[in-house]
Amino acid sequence: MTKFTIEEQVLRRIDRRFSKGVVQYGLIEEGDKILIGLSGGKDSLALVELLGRRARIFKPRFSVVAVHVVMKNIPYQSDLMYLRSHAEAFGIPLVVYETSFDPSTDTRKSPCFLCSWNRRKALFTVAKELGCNKIALGHHMDDILETLLMNITYQGAFSTMPPRLVMKKFDMTIIRPMCLVHESDLLELAELHQYQKQMKNCPYESQSSRSDMKGVLHQLEGMNPEARYSLWGSMTNIQEELLPDKIE
Repeated sequence: MTKFTIEEQVLRRIDRRFSKGVVQYGLIEEGDKILIGLSGGKDSLALVELLGRRARIFKPRFSVVAVHVVMKNIPYQSDLMYLRSHAEAFGIPLVVYETSFDPSTDTRKSPCFLCSWNRRKALFTVAKELGCNKIALGHHMDDILETLLMNITYQGAFSTMPPRLVMKKFDMTIIRPMCLVHESDLLELAELHQYQKQMKNCPYESQSSRSDMKGVLHQLEGMNPEARYSLWGSMTNIQEELLPDKIE
């Protein structure tokens, strides 16, 4: 019986979940040019590794470029040399794009929302300039389920971040190739491959609702170890006849 090292076991588990998500939701097609939003966190570093390794497989043939957005008015110190060497180790070029935002332009929105929105807008801009047709983001299964719980709790909406989202307005498709990968897998990968943690010093950062929902998800899994799979399945098992009618 073949014995695998701990690293091999982790990689096989991640690759299995990664491949299932890519195939099940049709995220990668022949000729795609995919832009990865590389923030420098463990999730985006893992996405570079996973997509870079997959791009070496003959079919479907696709190309990848990583983009790191620098928000000039936020003291977020990224090690650009490390990010570049990490991307290039998997055959992926890195583009650094600088931008900024003014938090006083829209006081209805939090600075975190405005910063995030401007980073996302920058990715669309660079994707167009580079001729990319898809943008890959590093959200994993936990992120998607936490967003589902947040939207139910705070927005009264049964919605989340889908694995594939066609943005017709921008003629671009957002994909989340790690949609079936667990955050615990990525924590193990980051430790095994010694991902370098980036220094973060944001004046607007505080405890968020997402952190609270991470705790809620863990509590649900404490009640039922299969809770994440039940939550995931519920998104495609809407039994409308057992729900209240919509009131106009």
